[in-house]
Amino acid sequence: MIFRTGIVFFAAFACAVPIAAEPFHHPFGEWREYHRDWLAACPDVIDEGAADYYGYSCFASTGSQQFNSAGQPAYKLTVLRNRLTGAHDIAVTIAADDAQTDTSGMLELSFAGDTTIRLDFASDLETRHNTLNQFFVVDPARTAEVLEKMKQRNALTLTVPLIDAASAERSTHTVRLSLRGVLASLDFMAAFARKVAQY
Repeated sequence: MIFRTGIVFFAAFACAVPIAAEPFHHPFGEWREYHRDWLAACPDVIDEGAADYYGYSCFASTGSQQFNSAGQPAYKLTVLRNRLTGAHDIAVTIAADDAQTDTSGMLELSFAGDTTIRLDFASDLETRHNTLNQFFVVDPARTAEVLEKMKQRNALTLTVPLIDAASAERSTHTVRLSLRGVLASLDFMAAFARKVAQY
């Protein structure tokens, strides 16, 4: 009886403990690890002179359940860690079909039980490198503020201003994005940031 009770207790304990994801090497040449609703990745090589963030950053992202015609999430939230400086960036990708981003509006990040963070496309957000639909938070202090809230919540609501491609009508689209896995993804990026031959 004691033996059977012990087995039941162990099985219950094993189910209660989150299973640690194991890093795996992707054919694209990067280490990846899944953390609940987030995927974190660190390329094998650091290219200090790269023309885009992929060369010198680790990154983790989660996407909407809505996909576009290319089979990609229509909305995506990404956290990046600069492997040279340790600095973080936050970016929102807007890739919905039949609509473009209304940059005269405001991007809103709402956290349950907290105030909404409103970001102006003209002053708070910018595109970088060769992207047209990925918007980075400009101010490092604002980035830190958003990241702290992300660490404390299980989800956020993203509200995006859009212009309909056919009718030119303005509207907003709201999507819920999971934050389950963001803490583990940050840990993964910190651990793998320097795991390449030249460092």
